[in-house]
Amino acid sequence: MTLADRIALVAAALAVASMPVYALVRRGTPGDPDVARRPTTVLLGHWVRDWLMWAIGPAERALVALRVEPLAFNILGVVFGALAGLAFAIGSFGTGGWLVLLGGLADVFDGRLARAQNKVSKAGAFIDSTLDRFAEVFALAGLAAYSAATPMAVLIVTLALGGSLLVSYTRARGEGLGISYQGGIMARAERLVLLALSALLDAPLGAAWHLAPGTIVIGAMALVAIGSLGTAIHRTVAIARALSRGAGG
Repeated sequence: MTLADRIALVAAALAVASMPVYALVRRGTPGDPDVARRPTTVLLGHWVRDWLMWAIGPAERALVALRVEPLAFNILGVVFGALAGLAFAIGSFGTGGWLVLLGGLADVFDGRLARAQNKVSKAGAFIDSTLDRFAEVFALAGLAAYSAATPMAVLIVTLALGGSLLVSYTRARGEGLGISYQGGIMARAERLVLLALSALLDAPLGAAWHLAPGTIVIGAMALVAIGSLGTAIHRTVAIARALSRGAGG
């Protein structure tokens, strides 16, 4: 087991151990207002998201006090995505998983800082969404490069990437036509969690189950492909129906 794998297991244990603490400390108190405004999914409900906001709260408050620009975290997210892609391309899944998680945290911080500093703007929203797509493309491109010798694995990663972009496109196109819809089970947060966790667990689970390196990650990408394509189809139908009702009215 590599150092990254050991760190991943320790971090996972600490995260799980902190959840009962959060449940006791925050019992009976309202959840995070930003989290409450977001839709839930089977994978990530409000409680888990509230716990994450509580866990990163001290760092967030420090960053606000230091007046760190949200754009810095937008850029960090792309850097982490590109580095994750490089790590995946050379088969360093544990490192890639950590970089994906760091990129996800950067994505959380940029929005939180923008709201805390009253710097929410259309330009910021555009930059945030667009750079998120760059980060995702870079990370999955590295995974596709690693899988180059296995056509089926490349197909799975390609479908996962295409489905991810379609999920974002359907939402953006709908909002451009006046319909805001975020339904579905495989939004960006869910995709990041599946990619990061599967990458971090690939080596220990692969060793325990006698699987080839990358098997756990590609399996997770198959779930992402199915879920994201299903989410894109679901959003397409829902938005089309909403637009048809509007036209009919």
